[in-house]
Amino acid sequence: MFIFSKLLSAITQPMFWLALWWAMALWMLVRWRRAAVTMLWFGLVVLGLLGFLAVPDALLRPLENRYPVPAAQAIDRHIGIIVLGGAVGHPDSFAAHGQVPLGEAAERMTVPVGLMRQHPQLALVFSGGEGRLLATGVTEAELAKAFYTEQGLDMGRVKLEGGSRTTRENAQQVAKLLAGKCQQPWLLVTSAWHMPRAMAEFEAEFDKMGCKLTPYPVDFRTGESTPLTEYSLAHSLLRWQMALHEWLGLWVYGMTR
Repeated sequence: MFIFSKLLSAITQPMFWLALWWAMALWMLVRWRRAAVTMLWFGLVVLGLLGFLAVPDALLRPLENRYPVPAAQAIDRHIGIIVLGGAVGHPDSFAAHGQVPLGEAAERMTVPVGLMRQHPQLALVFSGGEGRLLATGVTEAELAKAFYTEQGLDMGRVKLEGGSRTTRENAQQVAKLLAGKCQQPWLLVTSAWHMPRAMAEFEAEFDKMGCKLTPYPVDFRTGESTPLTEYSLAHSLLRWQMALHEWLGLWVYGMTR
């Protein structure tokens, strides 16, 4: 499943399919020149259209809006926060400079810090291992430990799980780690666009144990609407990949659960 999830990341990139399309067109130039030239022009037009942010945002918005952010007064009813990895950068920069690199999903790391300072009863469980095909020897849990220590958190309130590589493994490993403690309400923190898939996996594991879980989405990428004039090829391609990966991932996880 882990290797399949990595392949899924490749095939959900629009540029992968455009590159394949252009490769076929170049091969066809040898025998079917007119059709090949048409394919090349068509691919170029598609590449230009992919830069409009409104379309990938329309795919992301239903994912992000599926679960609301809990009201502030509801937090006190919970005993802890489960935080999923995916917010830290490559550990090479940490080894070189001693600073934990946070990526675009930085809110996965920063929001729980604020919640723990405001609500001293909350514990924290961080789940994240080596999610790369070529392992670096440094897990996300190790980087999370360094980050939370830098932020001055009481590490006695923090548990780290560094063996999981996929969302399904996150759910399985956290369920084992918490055991009976998850029967009291916990918050699940991950990116809003990733929350539907994460909740499906965690509920599948937690329901077996009679556990309670409340989604706390962070790292929103969309607003109420996106103007049709918003154009950025680089940002749009990333959002296309994100949206396709999550929708396809929901289908695959559902078929294999």
